[in-house]
Amino acid sequence: MTSYIIEADGGSRGNPGPAGYGAVVMDASDGQVLAEAAEAIGVTTNNVAEYRGLIAGLQAALRLGGEGAPVAVRMDSKLVIEQMAGRWKIKNEGLRPLAMEAGSLVRRLRVTEWTWIPRERNKHADRLANEAMDAAAKGLTWKAGGTTEPVPSGGQGPDAPVRTNAPEGPSGATASSAAASSPRVARQTDLLDAGSAISEISAPTASIAAAQQRTGKGTGWRPPTRVATSLLLLRHGETELSLERRFSGRGDVELTPNGLAQAAAAAERLSREPYRPDVIVSSPLKRARQTAEAVAQRTGLDVEVDEDLRELDFGAWEGHTFTEVQRRWPAELATWLADPETAPPDGESFASAARRVQAAGERLIERYEGKTVVAVSHVTPIKMLLRLALMAPLESLYRMHLDLACLSLIEYYADGPAVVKSFNDTAHLRRG
Repeated sequence: MTSYIIEADGGSRGNPGPAGYGAVVMDASDGQVLAEAAEAIGVTTNNVAEYRGLIAGLQAALRLGGEGAPVAVRMDSKLVIEQMAGRWKIKNEGLRPLAMEAGSLVRRLRVTEWTWIPRERNKHADRLANEAMDAAAKGLTWKAGGTTEPVPSGGQGPDAPVRTNAPEGPSGATASSAAASSPRVARQTDLLDAGSAISEISAPTASIAAAQQRTGKGTGWRPPTRVATSLLLLRHGETELSLERRFSGRGDVELTPNGLAQAAAAAERLSREPYRPDVIVSSPLKRARQTAEAVAQRTGLDVEVDEDLRELDFGAWEGHTFTEVQRRWPAELATWLADPETAPPDGESFASAARRVQAAGERLIERYEGKTVVAVSHVTPIKMLLRLALMAPLESLYRMHLDLACLSLIEYYADGPAVVKSFNDTAHLRRG
């Protein structure tokens, strides 16, 4: 009997926002693509879209293999994988009907494994989901071959579009974000901080709108009904590049003596109430790790490293001032300021960075539910997480400023929205 592999994904540009899913079914013996499914599903959350992707993949596998077909499921959604495997409880009542629908399909198949995979290993399903969302943004529907067709007058039918035995797209290809380009900004505060015009990213928590839709009520002034997962975002201390206002991305510079003092001051504050963290996670870059180690020494905790918390890669602009870049790369700089999909020469785009930061945020919130996590990172990742928690428009990041060694706090609730409790707090750096 043929064994199958299902890879599925879903996304929401806004969480909730315009959403879509993608799923691919492969022959487990040789990796041949046997079926693909994708659909735009209107305005909903990231987790709903991921469950819909799983359901579409299970349906396609059932059509191919019939009752009892052996299937391995792989997704980059830790939430869906752990809930379907029975290791995590389903706390969001809005997801329960989708989990039940998926479960009914699972019972007709023989699922041999539920495996979480990194986002970069789920590119095929991610591409399909983005194709569907991109098509919907243009008033079209996804169809076989990755092409689109006009939406029928009666709307889409009940069955998701599916294609079978279709050739896979270019290796590693992903569809572009449908986020609109930000207008060019003539004068921008904190440009070297980088975290400005980025594409929409998802968060692991429900939005205010979703909570109101579930309950039929406003949020009122009631306290949250569950213990929060607290994410303390700590920017690293001073370096020579930050002191000279130079682009500082992947370059592995160290803290200055003043930067070490800033890290120590932040660590002393975090070792006292009301903080007392349970977990410390750091970017792999030396300036962040030095800051994180200062916190670890005061709290007695170990430091975990998450590659996705690293700063944007500025490529050829690394180490240059904004003025130098403006003189040497005027056209490239203008395009970069206007389009989050555009990267500096040999560098990384904001849209690309957004996807990895999203993955890091989801992992932290899902893995350390109910705990206090210190995440030591850089301006770009911190701004991305704050902007999403605030449900702010793209342009808001042009108006954010983060000081060296500042603290910001986001609290995530399983039964409600993310809440920003503090922003750019530098009280620990004030003397006298």
